[in-house]
Amino acid sequence: MSQSLVTKLEVSMNYCEAIREKIGNDPLIIVRPSVAILNHNGEILLSRYIGGIWSIPGDILQLDQSVEECLKRNVLNDIGLKIKKLTLFGVYSGTELINRVQESGDEYHTVAIGYLCNEYEGEITPDSNQGIEAHFFSIDNLPKEINPFIKNKLVELKCQLEK
Repeated sequence: MSQSLVTKLEVSMNYCEAIREKIGNDPLIIVRPSVAILNHNGEILLSRYIGGIWSIPGDILQLDQSVEECLKRNVLNDIGLKIKKLTLFGVYSGTELINRVQESGDEYHTVAIGYLCNEYEGEITPDSNQGIEAHFFSIDNLPKEINPFIKNKLVELKCQLEK
């Protein structure tokens, strides 16, 4: 791999950190594609870092990457599933998607891009090196430790799917 390509990849992977160094704790807008993966039983795939809050799989968009590429990479690397088809569910922003990191004081304003997927290959094999766990849950029986924003969107999704 050429030195310029390696440098480009390093810059891309550390983009948020590089911007954070320049702006300090000022608000930073990030794009976070996420995907609601449904199995053949209509159950939703949730994942979390062990001991954390459950959410749908997603990641922060990096430079030189489409939102779809970001999702496919993240789901394959972290959960072991190969996404075959994505359908846009919604784009979200606003005060409920503002996050502040207590330890650092950093503030992030998230633009969430939600997708739906019911066509995928593989078996759930969470990346244990990162301490990730993933399971399918009934939308009617979600875990208590779930991101409230995600829970509300999953209820909306359920209503749309029932139409």
